[in-house]
Amino acid sequence: MTGTDEGLVLARIAAALERLAPAPAPAVDWLAAPAYVWDRSGARAVPVLAAPALALLRGIDAQKQVVVANIARHAAGHAAHDMLLWGSRGMGKSALLRSGIAAAQAEVGPIALVQVAPDALGGLTGLFGILAAQDRPFLVYIDDLGFEEGDSTGPRQLRSWLEGGVEARPGNVRLAVTANRRAIVSRHMSEQDDPINQRDVVDDRLALADRFGLSVGFHACSQDDYLAIIAGYAETYGLAFDEGDALEWSKRRGARSGRVAWQYVNELAGRAGRTL
Repeated sequence: MTGTDEGLVLARIAAALERLAPAPAPAVDWLAAPAYVWDRSGARAVPVLAAPALALLRGIDAQKQVVVANIARHAAGHAAHDMLLWGSRGMGKSALLRSGIAAAQAEVGPIALVQVAPDALGGLTGLFGILAAQDRPFLVYIDDLGFEEGDSTGPRQLRSWLEGGVEARPGNVRLAVTANRRAIVSRHMSEQDDPINQRDVVDDRLALADRFGLSVGFHACSQDDYLAIIAGYAETYGLAFDEGDALEWSKRRGARSGRVAWQYVNELAGRAGRTL
């Protein structure tokens, strides 16, 4: 075998080994991006944070005031709360968090949002260790959290992260959780028939929600709020709409919410041959 042939063979072997064991991903720069995602494979930066303008989030004025102020405090390095945003689907819980972060980045300081994938909750302690070493405030965001019946590990970890435990989140990190119910852990009617643990179970699950400094409820959208949300979007994007048509859209969707309103606005833009 000539030297050239040997070189080709070695090159092929090296290429095969590289495919089997690819080079490690480059280290994440935790000071460079506005947002990050943390999943089973680790962290990755999100170069652009997609968030609607705060003025477009209508029908949730009281919630917006509280959440945005808390994020701004954390961005400024002041005392701030962990947050539980709970209630009706599609009423802007996650959008408000993103918009609040974007506003704080523009007006206060370089805070970052870190969204944790559902399959990565077990690695949250490791994430805290990484973020603790960074000279930057972070809001760690867990979307649509809910623990299955019989899951004792998840709620116990959440209590530890929020306060008191050796795995508690560091000072430059606050947690924001969205959920469909305040108690986070589902409750079954069978508990109502158990004279031994009925009160203990309910109190324990509400106590978990009470570990958050802020617990903010989002409730079903009234007809007036639904139309006001659409009007805000329509004015911003220069779209005309008919209230009767908008209400018919919500009836076909079986709900009135900020999400349904946005979907209707997207429909309006499509009819007009526009993009959003």
